[in-house]
Amino acid sequence: MNADTIRRLGRVAVLMGGTSSERAVSLDSGSNVLDALRTKGVDALAVDGIPALIDAIRAGSVDRVFNVLHGSHGGGEDGVLQGLLSALGVPCTGSNVLGSALSMDKIRSKQVWQALGLPTPAYRRIAIGDDVVAAARDLGLPVIVKPACEGSSVGITRVFEEGDLQAAIELAASYPGELLMEQLVVGDEYTVGILGRDALPSIRIVPAGAYYDYHAKYVAEDTQYLCPGLDGEAEAAMRALALQAFEALGCSGWGRVDLMRDRHGANWLLEANTAPGMTSHSLVPKAARATGLDFASLCLRIVADTVADREGA
Repeated sequence: MNADTIRRLGRVAVLMGGTSSERAVSLDSGSNVLDALRTKGVDALAVDGIPALIDAIRAGSVDRVFNVLHGSHGGGEDGVLQGLLSALGVPCTGSNVLGSALSMDKIRSKQVWQALGLPTPAYRRIAIGDDVVAAARDLGLPVIVKPACEGSSVGITRVFEEGDLQAAIELAASYPGELLMEQLVVGDEYTVGILGRDALPSIRIVPAGAYYDYHAKYVAEDTQYLCPGLDGEAEAAMRALALQAFEALGCSGWGRVDLMRDRHGANWLLEANTAPGMTSHSLVPKAARATGLDFASLCLRIVADTVADREGA
């Protein structure tokens, strides 16, 4: 990246923290991105949350935003931030309003994918007071119960017995938004990073425990990440599906698509992420590194794309 491109970036606000349930992860991600951009010579500043960002924009000290707010309801992945910045004419990394809103809502993501014939596990939308036992029997145990609009495995329960359903519902209902009950796919967990119009090499995630939960994602040091996760045609097919699913939701810029691969070799879409983690455990940086793109160069590439997008518009 040449000096002229870095100069044209102007002052970059690295937006982190916020008030969502993923605040701690976002602060970690933001600190890493801030340091990386500064090592590349970018004039970057840390901004904690959307109200502080508005103040900085009003003060004239922000030219563009590198968004690493995670989640909704005070996070930056649900379209609210994107609408604000679009109205103010401030370029921002990642997806636009539509892509952000659709991908944050797991129910509506699945509705789009199903309408296009893309594979995603069967599900039921759950409202408080619904007969959750009937829903689970209809889907067939085991199932996963989770909030429809949270990330980082927050509020998720894997349910193998009907007697455990109520506790799972109560946990998921402690977070804002709708609830989702989904068939549990037995197999291996994968993720595919997206950078521009390209799908990065897949990563097969092998946690030491039974599941890739919050602890395995952000705390444990014994989770294995195999990249690429597949070979040959299987790898190409998974990457193509991930890119198709990402673009079907109106997503752009960069992000990540999470999938399961069942014991028969079929791929199942779980969710898309439009502001993925950028911590030491995060997956998009691992996939980018497999292509020869180090962390600092990845961060610079992501924010530099906002210059090209703006000029193209």
